Amino acid sequence: MNLEPIFADIEQARRELGTDVVILVHHYESDGVIRWADFRGDSLELSRVAAKQHQARYIVFCGVDFMAETAAMLCDPSQQVLLPAGDAPCPMAYMASVKRAQEAWDRLTALWSDDLVPITYQNSTAALKAFCGRHGGAVCTSSNAERLFRWALEQKRHLIFFPDEWLGTNSALALGIPRERIAVWDSDEPDASLAQARGATVVVWQGYCHVHTFFTTDHVRAVREQYPGVRVIVHPECPVDVVQAADAYGSTAQIIRYVEQAPAGSVIAIGTEVNMVTRLGREYSDKTVMPLSPSRCGTMALTTPAKLRDTLRSCVVGDPIHVVSVDDETRRWANLALERMLNL
Repeated sequence: MNLEPIFADIEQARRELGTDVVILVHHYESDGVIRWADFRGDSLELSRVAAKQHQARYIVFCGVDFMAETAAMLCDPSQQVLLPAGDAPCPMAYMASVKRAQEAWDRLTALWSDDLVPITYQNSTAALKAFCGRHGGAVCTSSNAERLFRWALEQKRHLIFFPDEWLGTNSALALGIPRERIAVWDSDEPDASLAQARGATVVVWQGYCHVHTFFTTDHVRAVREQYPGVRVIVHPECPVDVVQAADAYGSTAQIIRYVEQAPAGSVIAIGTEVNMVTRLGREYSDKTVMPLSPSRCGTMALTTPAKLRDTLRSCVVGDPIHVVSVDDETRRWANLALERMLNL
């Protein structure tokens, strides 16, 4: 497809909007979208950047819906946050609804009384963040999950973590919590989950990111055989056995830093979304950077240059489309959960 006419339209719309618009693009987006980024980064980093763009009327967030929700919560109410894809739901975020979370909370507090703290991953809905805020909990990111787990267990003797089983399990194991004290909550089997939780310190929700659960120890084994001396780094949303088979693990920002700091000539295989990995390979051409295996986020791919163009054009005519908003009550409690994290 010839994208040059679309690119020309995007450039024209940006010129007309000037400082009225800021374009934020997540690392997992395609090159045709990320080339227009005023800022690129991971989800919470971009939302915090958005909150500082006081001159902009429009914050265009090229990512998935929970990211735009967080930006909307942190920005001034006079600003509008737009999601070019329109409907771009993160599958993992929707694996933990507030209704199901409340059921788990009621059952676990019946077991442990007031001795439980909820923590939710940034990759969750605003409603679930608000749920954690109401119950004395906080938000975490993949880079600070271990710190937030430690904080929670300083407050109470138990924590429940939403919605990613693997980030939760890897973080608990990194703190030295034995596997037998980590329980998995299957919201379709609450009775069995409660029985398993009785001897637990940490309860992790049975949710996952399909991009990262795609990776296996066979992928790690194969790349080591093909490239002796390769260094393997994966995201902590990967299953435990993959994380333990790798040389290192870390958040999106930590993976980028790992590549930046590696000496020239290094061979690095990365277990995360393929758009970001191939881009790192181009940007750090003095090193060999490759995907552990190609794994793509289909929801991120819903944002296209054409949808970005249409979103910008809507701002030019003063009739913005795909505006993301969060009601005041949800914003209040979700921001409290975010503030507890940021205060650490």
